[in-house]
Amino acid sequence: MLHPHLFTFTDLQAEGDKLKSIIKLNAGHPIFKGHFPGQPVLPGVCMMQMVKEVTEVYIDKKIRLLKARELKFLSLIDPVEHTSIQIELSVKATDGGIKVDARLFNSTTLFFKFSGLFIQR
Repeated sequence: MLHPHLFTFTDLQAEGDKLKSIIKLNAGHPIFKGHFPGQPVLPGVCMMQMVKEVTEVYIDKKIRLLKARELKFLSLIDPVEHTSIQIELSVKATDGGIKVDARLFNSTTLFFKFSGLFIQR
């Protein structure tokens, strides 16, 4: 789990199957010493893990990724420059699992887009 050491999320707002929250990054987390020294960047796998962990809190179930239809890393997240970002999720239960569409962004930049299917563990 990356929460609460690498990131925390606040202002969790649910409206129907839509979820919004503010993610605060811990720029002092050791992961940034190796990715990349002197020029920290949030690893893409961590962005995906944030989507998973926020979804788990929302549905109150442990899940695992079954299928990723779309994973787009559109801009780098520098934890010093972008200490706070937003996450928006659409979470829908289907016969095949839990369909999730997600975006990580701030007021000017879309960092990450995801669409895929999770199943309960």
